[in-house]
Amino acid sequence: MTRIFKIALRNLMRYKRRTLLTSLLITLGVLTVILFSGLSGSFKAMMIGQITDANLSQIQIHKKGYVSSMDSIPLNLNLNRKGYAKIEDVLKSHPAVDAYAPRIKLGAMLSNYTETTNIRLNAIDPEKEVKVCPAVGDRMTFKEKETRKKLIFPGEVIIPDKLAKGMKIKAGDSVVLVANNKDGSVNGLNFTVAGITETVVGPQGKEGYMHIQDARSLLRMEKPEITEVAVRLKDFDMLAPAYKKLKSELAQFTNPKGKPAFEIHTWEKLSPFYNIAKMIDLMSASMKLIMVSIVLISILNVMIMSVYERVREIGTMAAIGTTPGKIMAIFLAEGFTLGLISIAVGNIIGLAGIFILNVYQIRFSFGRTDNLLLEPSVSFVELFWLSVIVLTVSVFASLQPAYKASKMEPTDALGHV
Repeated sequence: MTRIFKIALRNLMRYKRRTLLTSLLITLGVLTVILFSGLSGSFKAMMIGQITDANLSQIQIHKKGYVSSMDSIPLNLNLNRKGYAKIEDVLKSHPAVDAYAPRIKLGAMLSNYTETTNIRLNAIDPEKEVKVCPAVGDRMTFKEKETRKKLIFPGEVIIPDKLAKGMKIKAGDSVVLVANNKDGSVNGLNFTVAGITETVVGPQGKEGYMHIQDARSLLRMEKPEITEVAVRLKDFDMLAPAYKKLKSELAQFTNPKGKPAFEIHTWEKLSPFYNIAKMIDLMSASMKLIMVSIVLISILNVMIMSVYERVREIGTMAAIGTTPGKIMAIFLAEGFTLGLISIAVGNIIGLAGIFILNVYQIRFSFGRTDNLLLEPSVSFVELFWLSVIVLTVSVFASLQPAYKASKMEPTDALGHV
């Protein structure tokens, strides 16, 4: 076997220019895939982190049926104290859960005493919220952010930037919030605008913030209720198994009709960015498909030309007793060797390119968050499978020419001009 590869390498070196050009083309395809995967993967991970850490959270738990009607913010689908206690028991005992926070979602009318508009509000427990969404404060601007000890205090409200701009409201202004509770009665309270929050993509992107105690007062809740429980995991890579386990544990709780009492969703089901993330994955797959096509066409072209130029040589080999299997193995080894050299060089240059990109530190802005740093990286698992694909395609592309060479009759091949 070693002798066959030595012969294959020697044959490739006989046509140095053609071998070099083909190898460079395959190497370029491998390099492009590595750099694109590193950059797109870093961008995708950063955007997911911004969405889940700034406002959405990684997992949300609601009363069954809430998400399908969440646009209308139904207060009748809030979780009562007993329901929240059951969820809390499950989350406390789950080893993958790092933190969780209760929230109340509500709609209200906001008035600055001269004009009125509707607003969606996210009522939070500030101490718990920052553990679940550690970047939530990065989206907000306060009058005195440096000296502020909490995200929000009772009696304060944080409103979306577009709404603040349209109504000419700034931090420190006094506003009135009027809301209907689930029984239909109306209540209004005065609040101070503590800050302005940035509008981001998603169902929670245009929400203001208030303290959870104020929401209960505004909605005149006789007993504490919450709309959802936001959950953060210790390891985001464990999202799928943790979600599956939590879903299984919550399924044991049923309502009086015998149906599941709760529903659980990951950020993927709640954020429109998930579609963008899928498009990034599709683009990565397309790049790999293009690379496979380059390898296939390049190797196939080289091997066909090699067989055509070496017809008499093949006839001589067959005439001195070389079996068709060995002739076929030599040509397959040539394709495999060409692919192996190309993938080795491509991986080395690709890793060097990733290193250079990290050294030069590509930065960009996203909303009010500046100097976001892209940290391109590629896993060795991905490099392994990329190498396997290239080598497999290299051998596959060599099959037809190798088979043709092995089936040549010595008399016909030796008489070829």
